[in-house]
Amino acid sequence: MWPNIYHGWYIVAVCITISVVTAAVRGGVSVFVIPMSEEFGWSRGSISLAASLGFLLNGLAQPLFGALLDRIGGRRVFLINLTILGVTVAALGLTFHILFFIFMFGVVAGTAFSGISPSNTSALVAKWFRRRRTAAVGINAAGVGVAGLVAVPFTALMIQIVDWRLTWMALGLIILLVAVPLVFLMVHDAPEKLGLPLDGDGRSLDEEASGDFRRLAGPLEATKWRESFRSWPIWKLSFAYFVDGFTTANLLVHLVPFAIDRGISPSAAAIVFGFTMLISILGSTAVGLLSDRMERKTALTLIYLMRACAYGSALLLPGVFGLWVFAAIIGFTFMPTVSLTTSLTADIYGIRALGAITGMAYLFRQVGGTIGILLTGYLFDLTGSYSWSFAIAGMLLAPAVLSSFAIKERRYSSRYRPGLPTESGA
Repeated sequence: MWPNIYHGWYIVAVCITISVVTAAVRGGVSVFVIPMSEEFGWSRGSISLAASLGFLLNGLAQPLFGALLDRIGGRRVFLINLTILGVTVAALGLTFHILFFIFMFGVVAGTAFSGISPSNTSALVAKWFRRRRTAAVGINAAGVGVAGLVAVPFTALMIQIVDWRLTWMALGLIILLVAVPLVFLMVHDAPEKLGLPLDGDGRSLDEEASGDFRRLAGPLEATKWRESFRSWPIWKLSFAYFVDGFTTANLLVHLVPFAIDRGISPSAAAIVFGFTMLISILGSTAVGLLSDRMERKTALTLIYLMRACAYGSALLLPGVFGLWVFAAIIGFTFMPTVSLTTSLTADIYGIRALGAITGMAYLFRQVGGTIGILLTGYLFDLTGSYSWSFAIAGMLLAPAVLSSFAIKERRYSSRYRPGLPTESGA
């Protein structure tokens, strides 16, 4: 390791690596649909059931793993779940029946994904930073975009080179031989474990704990997740997170079909999806850097407003031009909500129960995503168009904008407590 680099940035790098190697499984399942269906004669709906079940269980288990992260640390949570996930994914190469696939992918892998979700990796990163918190968490969130851009095409290439069984096994081994050792060697639960101050700005722990630089808690700082839900900010954040899940998870499943419906080829539709993920990397990084110099609620409000405009463009702008405008705007807004919500939660409620609190909020996001996926598919079957579901998504974003803007950040956030330097001075 380079001595001049704060160890918190190594934590960010490891979390991005986790996103990339696990996205080959989470997002890459779509490229397994056809070869597995052809070999076993399964319907697309049967495989989709496993994916939907995994998505839902991911949300339901999130509060549990968030609480475990607070109690036993992110290092142990990551190691346990990555090991389970790696073994499970390798075992999918032995699939012989649809029930085996649903149980292994939908139940076991879906639950293991909760322990290494963006919510948990963001919570761990947030515990290493204060003044540069949103920048660090935003870069971590950008890893999801990197994963979508790199891991899914890699998985598709692997299936072409070998076959789907060996690809499952290879992905499991990558998790076990790359992600698990990195977490074991590099991840620590908090900077004080290494005798480091927050942000790695060179101040000693004694200086950190005394004088004007000491950590001043906000008035709503919580030691248990239940305490946070006795105040309005977390409810406002969670409602907006529900809408966030509804308006992004639906696109993970339906963006490519929507693009094809606009008159382009399936390969071109895949390029549109990759372009969206590329823009999401830029959006997460840029918003993360900028929001450390402004109110986080303002940045969150603007992101939801931009996303509403994206859905409006999809409905109002015709043809391929409207598709690319939609992909550009929706891509920019795809992931910054995770970093902003996590950072704002940490600023208001502190980091003592951050994993559990963000886990509960993330449950709202996953429930919204599950409803969004199912409703979008149902309305398309009913109407033959994505117009109704996109209109509903756009309308839902209006109260999300109002809910985010209504958060009284300057009243409750520790960033604005007297004596604590703000991020603008970083």
